[in-house]
Amino acid sequence: MRSGVFLSNIRRVGKSTFLRNELVPELRQRGAIVIYVDLWADVNRAPLDLVLEAVRAQLRTLQGAGHGLLKRVKGASLGAAGLSFSFQLDTLGLPGGVTLAQAIHELVQKAETDVVLIVDEVQQAAGTAGTALMAALKAARDAVNGDPGARGHFLFIGTGSHRSLMNDMATKPSHPFKGAVTAPFEPLQQDYVAWKLDQLAADGVRLPSPEAAWRGFQALGHRPEELERALGQFQAAPQGSDAEFELICATLAYAAADIEFARAGEIGGELGELVFTRIADGPEEGTRELYGQAALADYGAALGLPVEVKQVQTTVDGLVAANLIARIGHGRFIISDPYVRSIWRQRKATTAALRAGRPVPAHGDGL
Repeated sequence: MRSGVFLSNIRRVGKSTFLRNELVPELRQRGAIVIYVDLWADVNRAPLDLVLEAVRAQLRTLQGAGHGLLKRVKGASLGAAGLSFSFQLDTLGLPGGVTLAQAIHELVQKAETDVVLIVDEVQQAAGTAGTALMAALKAARDAVNGDPGARGHFLFIGTGSHRSLMNDMATKPSHPFKGAVTAPFEPLQQDYVAWKLDQLAADGVRLPSPEAAWRGFQALGHRPEELERALGQFQAAPQGSDAEFELICATLAYAAADIEFARAGEIGGELGELVFTRIADGPEEGTRELYGQAALADYGAALGLPVEVKQVQTTVDGLVAANLIARIGHGRFIISDPYVRSIWRQRKATTAALRAGRPVPAHGDGL
C-alpha cells in the first residue's frame, strides 16, 4: 500500500463519486489529511501544476486558526492557531523553492498524521507531460515512508479509466511507481440500486421493482448516470411495467455500445473492426492470437488483400490509445469495457440463432 495504489475501471461507473463522497470523508474522519486532485479538471494544464495547486490550497487551509481538521489529526498539541511551515507556500514547486517532497514531509511531521494524495484520472500523467509529477510523487513517498523518524505516512492513490496506461504505470521499469499495487475498482452493486429506489420513492415517482432495477443496472454496465436516464425515461412508459424498464435499459446499453463499435472502425478502419471483433470473440482472460499466421490469413480473407504484421500492430496501438482495447500482458488483449464485449457477444448469439432458426437466447445465455 505504501508504494502506491492504482485503481482502474471504465468511465462513468462511479469512481469519482465514490472517491469524493465516501473515501475522502472516511479517511478524514480517521484523522488523515486528504488531498484530492482531478487531472481532468483542466487538461490544458500540466499534471504537476494541478497537484501543486491542490497541495498549496490544503496547506493554506491548515494554516487557518481553528480549522476543524486539526481536531481530528493525531497531533493533539497543535492548538487552535493552525499549522505553521518553515517555507513560503508560494515557493512550492518553483525553482529554488521548496519541493513537493519537502513540503509533504514537513506536513507529516507537523500534523503527526498520514497524508493521502488521491489523483483521479491519473493516466493523464502517463505521458511525457506527467513525468515530472510522477517523479515528484515518488520523491515524496520515499522522503516520508523511508524516514524511520516520520510521524506518519504518505499514501498515494491513483485512479483512472484507461486500463492499459494504468497497468503500465505500475509495471513498466521506466515508470517511477513500478511495483505499486494495481487493482480493479469494483463497480456499484445491488445495494446502490436499492438506495436509489428508496431515494426516489420518497418523491412519489413511478419505479420498477427492485429486481428489474437491478437487472437493468447490470445491463447498463453498472453506470449510475445511465440508470438515472433509464429511470427518467421510465416515467413516460405507457404501462410502467418491469418489462418496459428492462427494454429501456437494453436500448440505452445497445446505443452506448454502438458508439464504441463505431469508434473501432473510425480509428482502425475495417482492420480495426476485425481486430476488435477477434478480441471480443476471444476468451475472457484475453486474446493472444492477433499477429499469427492464422490471424493474418483471417484478416486477409475478410478484406480481400494481404495484411502484414506491421499493419496489425499499428491498428492495435491505435485501439489501445483510444482505450477501446487494453493490453493486460505481453501480447494479450481484452476489450476495455466488459459490458461492450457482453453486448457484442449477445448480438453474435442472436444472429447465429436467427440464421439457424433457433430461439433467440435470453440475456447471458450462450455467452
